[in-house]
Amino acid sequence: MQSSGMATFDDVRLLGMQLPEVTESTSYGTPALKVRMKLVCRMWGDREHNRNNVHDTEVLVLFCELDMKPVLLENHPDVLFTMPHYDGYGAVLVRLADVELDDLADWIEESYRHRALPTLIHKLDAS
Repeated sequence: MQSSGMATFDDVRLLGMQLPEVTESTSYGTPALKVRMKLVCRMWGDREHNRNNVHDTEVLVLFCELDMKPVLLENHPDVLFTMPHYDGYGAVLVRLADVELDDLADWIEESYRHRALPTLIHKLDAS
């Protein structure tokens, strides 16, 4: 697996589809991954890029524990960010142009763990 630079939704798909019962879908008209109809992650669309004036990277929305959000943002300031829209919500934004694939894999799995049913998390841990 490549180590850095310009991840795409193809990379997100490849990493996410290794998790139990993840399916490819859409959310707000953009590519997304879901587990039993619950959103695991999704890409920003043009409207979000324009509204937030972010044009130098594709952006992936991932979920996290709300109390872990500040820690993630502080530890990965060049890759993870947030916007006022996500204040008070357990979600971080990933700059795909700058992410290491190992980190991306970990964060997708954490987002999955945050959204999946305990039986599926047990299945993941057992594999």
